Amino acid sequence: MLGIGVDIGGTKVRAGVVSQDGRVLERIQKPTPSSSPVAVEDVIVDCVADLRRRWTVAAVGVGAAGWVDTEQATVRFSPHLAWRNEPLRDRLVGRIDLPVIVDNDANAAAWAEYRFGAGRGSGVMVCITLGTGIGGALVIDGRVFRGQFGMAGEWGHMQVVPDGHWCACGNRGCWEQYASGNALVRDANALVSSGSPLAEALRAATRDYPLTGPDVTAVALQGDQTAAELIGDVGTWLGRGIANLAAALDPELFVVGGGVSEAGGLLLRPAIASFERSLTGRGYRPVARLALAHFRNDAGLIGAADLARHSISEPPGFLFWPRRRTPRGQRLRKFRDAFLAE
Repeated sequence: MLGIGVDIGGTKVRAGVVSQDGRVLERIQKPTPSSSPVAVEDVIVDCVADLRRRWTVAAVGVGAAGWVDTEQATVRFSPHLAWRNEPLRDRLVGRIDLPVIVDNDANAAAWAEYRFGAGRGSGVMVCITLGTGIGGALVIDGRVFRGQFGMAGEWGHMQVVPDGHWCACGNRGCWEQYASGNALVRDANALVSSGSPLAEALRAATRDYPLTGPDVTAVALQGDQTAAELIGDVGTWLGRGIANLAAALDPELFVVGGGVSEAGGLLLRPAIASFERSLTGRGYRPVARLALAHFRNDAGLIGAADLARHSISEPPGFLFWPRRRTPRGQRLRKFRDAFLAE
């Protein structure tokens, strides 16, 4: 049984056909039209229609960069896109004519890594996705922890610098303002525009100013010390935030994915060093492992497709913690009816 996964980020929409064992059989990518919910919906529908011309699929999963309710239906808010209480699932079902689920993109990525990638066999796994912002998710004993209202895992909006940089969420000093693709690009472009001779390799990397995250990563991987230092700064902030998450959640594994993770060891080495320096009770406690995501940029679409497949074969709430609860009124009526029947 094949599924289609759609991963909607702040800059790109990636879609693919995914097998039951997590292999991507075909993938396509388009820019994210961030100004209009209808335009994003159109891109999703176009991607699904394109893939269905060549593949027979059973369900569609959408990983959205935003806060999704517990019914996997409505995007309550997205800091980087125009969704505000958007009933995305219902709009898509009417146009796609297949079972559709909508979930947070980091939940989808975490599920892919837990099922098929770097997190296989872990009891408590924290996933951190570094892209335009920072997404996150928590998998406990084989279930995604979504919180009471579906909005758990928004690590990127922990405030780490009082009165720091403004964030798209409306607060200041959020973690993603220091440890994300946007932070990397902001600092790289500031250095280039300053005229510093240290930025010559970055300045030469593209004719289309401003620089992008992949531009900076490519220059760093070619050996430029300045670009590597910029990525190292992101890694240092990443490690500090991970230490805070370890203090709160005590996982055995942190999986780091998203576009910025393409920097590999240039990002992970300073993150590990910073994490170990900042960890509460260091020297007297086990230290969680940090690993790069196995699927990198494919994780979101793989996880979304797998969640969609499970949604048509498992009872509601099977994959999530806490399990969806029966409304209190229904529980009371069920108890009353059972009592009167005796």
